[in-house]
Amino acid sequence: MRGWLRRRFDAAYERLLRREISGAPAHVAVIQDGNRRYARERGEDPSDGHHAGAETTERVLDWCADLGVAELTLYAFSTENFERPREERERLFDLLEAKLREFADAERVHEQGVRIRAIGEVDRLPERVRDAVDYAERRTDGYDGFTLNVALAYGGRAELLGAARDVARAVDRGALDPDEVDVAEIESRLHDDRVRDVDLIVRTGGDERTSNFLPWHANGNEAAVFFCAPYWPAFSKVDFLRAIRTYESREASWQRAKAERALALVRAFGSVELGEARDVLARLRESLPAGADVDVEAEAESESRAD
Repeated sequence: MRGWLRRRFDAAYERLLRREISGAPAHVAVIQDGNRRYARERGEDPSDGHHAGAETTERVLDWCADLGVAELTLYAFSTENFERPREERERLFDLLEAKLREFADAERVHEQGVRIRAIGEVDRLPERVRDAVDYAERRTDGYDGFTLNVALAYGGRAELLGAARDVARAVDRGALDPDEVDVAEIESRLHDDRVRDVDLIVRTGGDERTSNFLPWHANGNEAAVFFCAPYWPAFSKVDFLRAIRTYESREASWQRAKAERALALVRAFGSVELGEARDVLARLRESLPAGADVDVEAEAESESRAD
């Protein structure tokens, strides 16, 4: 009876959340934490937790397709994971190999045009995992319906350090002028193909930290962050919708801040003609929340009359 009531409540809450959400972030990055703790609390082997987490990953792919998310990055294996016991590492490598090949052959992946690619120091992984990465990337190369990034042997600091060293070598051999080093130049040296700026980071398992994950693409874009208690295998669609709602709330807050800056700019015009103020507002209008442009223009007229 209790399980039935819980399912009814979750279904109702999911419908409510869907009504509150008007869109979706383009790029969601997920730190899939809690697989081992999930297994430990059930008296199971850590590999059982990883297998349960892989099932959650498949569901999340469906949720992304349903909501219109264009890119998903999964923190599958960090550089710190190399320090885990050898037996656990080997089982995790087995799972990664199997899932990469399974995804690459899945009908829905090809029907939906999902492109799979790995980011990170893939050359540090066992040959069988590297072969699976190559297979998945070749099988889905050219698709543009959805992008699934699998972060393997990944560390954010190592990623940035590698790009910095690459730039330094290019400058040293005269192939790059220091004045030419800009955002685009750095990004071109982070990955072979462009990774979208991250709009939302989700971390499961209760910890409130982003663990060196995509610092250039997430911190640089001031991504929204959603921390939640459920372990990754127990992560539900309701949790995912709550994360999306957090992203939208943060976006609305940013839009309000932009509107306030626009008002401050209008006030700063002082004796400047209203026509000039309107020219500036026209350039700002696209970044203002709905309705804010009307208030700003009224403010401009008020300031002009006062002058």
